[in-house]
Amino acid sequence: MASSEASVRFPYPRRKLLRGIMSRSAYGVLGALSELEVIGAENIPEHGPLIVVANHFSFLDPVMMVALAPWPMEFLGGFKMPNAPRIVTWIPKVWGYFPVFRGTGSRLALRAAEAVLNQNGVLGIYPEASSHVAYLRPARPGTAFLAARTGASILPMGFDGLPKLFPRLRQARRAKVTVRIGKPFGPYAVTGRGRERRRQLDAIGDEIMQHIADLIPADKRGAYSDDPTVRAASQVTESWEYEAG
Repeated sequence: MASSEASVRFPYPRRKLLRGIMSRSAYGVLGALSELEVIGAENIPEHGPLIVVANHFSFLDPVMMVALAPWPMEFLGGFKMPNAPRIVTWIPKVWGYFPVFRGTGSRLALRAAEAVLNQNGVLGIYPEASSHVAYLRPARPGTAFLAARTGASILPMGFDGLPKLFPRLRQARRAKVTVRIGKPFGPYAVTGRGRERRRQLDAIGDEIMQHIADLIPADKRGAYSDDPTVRAASQVTESWEYEAG
């Protein structure tokens, strides 16, 4: 699909008023329910093309990214949300996102994401692609692929404390939630084909995850920890099991 044709099919921005209201509401709700601290907000660029990445330890992570977004950003996300309570699964559907069918190439979602970035848009992605453990794992190749193909910069965020939000509320307490926002980095490019191309994409993915690791507590850095014991413990979660849905 040509770039101009994709831009018509996947225009950016969209739902600006609705997303603006949802973003402000999300920030207000999260701020009221937690002791929220945001560090590094000055690193947020005014516009794209930009890929926003973060660790994915909780179903609340996309809500936090929306709360911090000054742009009507788009998302790549799983078609199925197995770790999210049904009461919140309506939020991404109302916001709008490009669904990824786990275990497949998801070419349509990738084309849509590329079209957004080619229009100087902003795209949110969780490179690990799932939230079933609370420490970092290697990235899936999609984020690196989009970064290399579009030349977009990458903005890293680190979220800490969101998995504790509802357990603390049940104890009539507010959890400490910290967001650290790093400086944008990139752009990237890859050369070659086949295994060499995949090797380069994996290296970019590792660099992206290392930027995220620098923004979260040391004991949650998993495969990107300086501690060999922590790295070894995280290896049991590095196999990927997806259901096409």
